[in-house]
Amino acid sequence: MAAAIDGPRVQAKSGKPRQLVIFLHGYGADGNDLIEIGRQWRSFLPDADFVAPHAPERCAMSPMGRQWFPLTMRDQTERWRGCIAARPTLDAFLDAELEKRGLDERALALVGFSQGTMMALHTGLRRRVAPRAIVGYSGVLVLGPDQPGGERPHQEPPPAVLLAHGEEDEMIPVEALMMSANALADMNVPTQWHLSAGLGHGIDNAGLIHGALFLAQSFGVRVDFSPRGR
Repeated sequence: MAAAIDGPRVQAKSGKPRQLVIFLHGYGADGNDLIEIGRQWRSFLPDADFVAPHAPERCAMSPMGRQWFPLTMRDQTERWRGCIAARPTLDAFLDAELEKRGLDERALALVGFSQGTMMALHTGLRRRVAPRAIVGYSGVLVLGPDQPGGERPHQEPPPAVLLAHGEEDEMIPVEALMMSANALADMNVPTQWHLSAGLGHGIDNAGLIHGALFLAQSFGVRVDFSPRGR
């Protein structure tokens, strides 16, 4: 049985959710690390509920934080095995959150950072029906040891994907973005990407704006840039 997870929430600005955006935090953090983005994005997505669940495990390297799976950097397959092990917990959470709101899979978007991006891509590409969109910050598409080119997802339509990365990322080098984008293209998953000059392992304002506009476009939400609209 999958472990139960939960975390901080921001309700739709309109009061009636038509979309659901799930934030998946990085290694050693928790849901509080990303939920503020939901508050910033309410103006772009007024009909979206935002939820940032805490990962199911305590982090060995940061006892106050959480992890989706352990990272030792000593085993080349640990990311792959970790994603597989954590996926049932995340899938169960997504199913429950969608059902609670009476929303279908195409009302869902996943937004990850670092290890959360690994989970967003791994899980989102394997849902029975693809989420509408996946935004991955400072992460990488985890490929199986026997699937160097990536497995082809059986989703029609596939999710739209945006990958954003800092050019100076010291944790997950920027080459990971290019590898991920190429693998997704080979899998016929429509992918956009954004590079932030001078940025390390993090998210900057440009990346946040790109992410918000990408989700609005993916959901077909018109963004009003007038003072009244904002």
